[in-house]
Amino acid sequence: MNILNTRIYRLIVPKYIRKKIVSCLLRENILAYYTRLNEPLSDEVSRVLDYVKNRGIAMIPYYFRDEYIENAIEVLDDKKTGLRYVIHENKRLYFKKRWNKKRIRLSYNELRREQDIRSPHCYETADFKVEKGDVLVDIGAAEGIFALSNVEQADRIVLFESGKEWLEPLKATFAPWKGKVTIVNKFAGDVTNTKCVTLDDYFSPEEKLSFLKIDVEGAESRLLSGCRRILNDGKPLKVAICTYHNDEDEHELNATLTQSGFETTHSDGFLIIYTDRKLKAPYLRRGLIRARKN
Repeated sequence: MNILNTRIYRLIVPKYIRKKIVSCLLRENILAYYTRLNEPLSDEVSRVLDYVKNRGIAMIPYYFRDEYIENAIEVLDDKKTGLRYVIHENKRLYFKKRWNKKRIRLSYNELRREQDIRSPHCYETADFKVEKGDVLVDIGAAEGIFALSNVEQADRIVLFESGKEWLEPLKATFAPWKGKVTIVNKFAGDVTNTKCVTLDDYFSPEEKLSFLKIDVEGAESRLLSGCRRILNDGKPLKVAICTYHNDEDEHELNATLTQSGFETTHSDGFLIIYTDRKLKAPYLRRGLIRARKN
């Protein structure tokens, strides 16, 4: 394994071949690890192992992913903005200007898989969702697909997205609802400065927030540290927070939320974050925690 991290190896072997090698090694390691366990496997784990054995490694290792066909996605050009978009739930969803149509199809197809009700990455369930009149805060909005799906339900939406390339697409996507959608081009974290802001500083104590969706690439713990007042003020609140970026996220984030009085459940199933070089046994991570305070 050491040779896979050497400079010479990375220079000589093309990236797509390196990815295949890493994927094959990870597949072997996962199957070997669970074969060596001297204990019965849960149905959840067995389903993932069946997929890995027959299909290989995927972030969402379930057969339903085959229902989503990338080549069937139509990508359209907006001559007015110079951006490309797809039609998502009868609404325009725009993407980064430099992305070509192939990249957009690939990204949108994976987004659809992520938010399938059977996916470990799906933020909502039948009884845990954005309701009519809610104030939705989407932190780590990226292209804004989750907020767009709920834009007609929510009374107000605040999007936090630090990536500058997403600013123009987000403005285009939410132009029809600009009266109730605010885009904040900053990190949401545990300090407030020119590039970052805490949720406690951004929102006044009088603000009534309803639903926090949090996907901030491993900075979830710092974000929660920056919204202690919001978490502890006793108002009804739902939080959907990703737990797959780091090994200890599920345990640590769950502890923080339960200490603040939330009832928590995790999403069903597991993800395989094969892009994480630090990924180790048992290899499978829960997608997210859904927390509720009534």
